[in-house]
Amino acid sequence: MPVFDRPLASLPGQERIVRNSHGGQVFIHATAAETAGALGMWETFSAPGTGPHWHTHTRETEAFRVIAGRYRFWCGDAVLEAGPGATITLPPHVPHRWQNISDAPGRMLAIVTPGGFEQMFIELERTGARTNAEVLAIETALGIVDSGLAEPTG
Repeated sequence: MPVFDRPLASLPGQERIVRNSHGGQVFIHATAAETAGALGMWETFSAPGTGPHWHTHTRETEAFRVIAGRYRFWCGDAVLEAGPGATITLPPHVPHRWQNISDAPGRMLAIVTPGGFEQMFIELERTGARTNAEVLAIETALGIVDSGLAEPTG
């Protein structure tokens, strides 16, 4: 892995734009490969009523900063609601999911540490994965346990 010893810039209009598993855009700002594994960072855009299935990260802590919209987060037995300006940090090894519960498109900045999970979005785009089996194969390779791929996202 390369050394991370100089600034990394993700400039407006030059972001790497890919997609998430529920059809929204993702702007990749930093990857594990670029930060010597330290972190991954992206912005995720989600339509009303959308969000990922229940899943568990076996490697990363995730932090979300809500920029637009209103979100509900489920993490284990806890349920939290968050609007613009809120930050929610989710531990590894605990099943969780989130959903945009507003009537407008939502936007969040997300960071994982250590980095690596951002590769999920890059692989979805690269492979064109659309089916549950294709998405599950990518998640499994990245240490994600998906306990809800067969469930609806709403």
